[in-house]
Amino acid sequence: MQDKPRLLHVLIGTTLGAGFCPVAPGTAGAVVGVAVWAVLQWQLTATTLMATMAVLTLLFTLLGAWSATHLERYWGPDPSRVVMDETVGVWLPLVIVGPGQWWQAVAALALFRFFDIVKPLGVRRMEQLPAGIGVMADDVLAGIYSLIIIAAWQLMLTRGIC
Repeated sequence: MQDKPRLLHVLIGTTLGAGFCPVAPGTAGAVVGVAVWAVLQWQLTATTLMATMAVLTLLFTLLGAWSATHLERYWGPDPSRVVMDETVGVWLPLVIVGPGQWWQAVAALALFRFFDIVKPLGVRRMEQLPAGIGVMADDVLAGIYSLIIIAAWQLMLTRGIC
């Protein structure tokens, strides 16, 4: 066994080092997630952006669980440095946020962090799942709740309700 974690797992788990932020590493991981969306939204059409965000979310949910499981052996259970779960969590509502919809991106970040911190409606229970799955699952559920609110908001806007 190695005496320190593999670099690949550190890079994935910490979202390229955002997890080493000394203040609010979870927020740092989520902000990196929004930054990825921000770069992509300048380059891609709305449909391609949606597909790309969906693929990134799925891929990095799997990679995040794999890396978190590895990193827990070195850093203990659900280490605060592992923030790929926050990155993936904020990507979920961003899947439906189109290019140039900055207010929706900010709302997605705020909603996700709210659900991630408060952990209502079963979010906390997801942490009880084993190893890296539990690390990722609570943030995935927080992201799903955020996605539902952003989708409802978009629907109300298109119907002229607000």
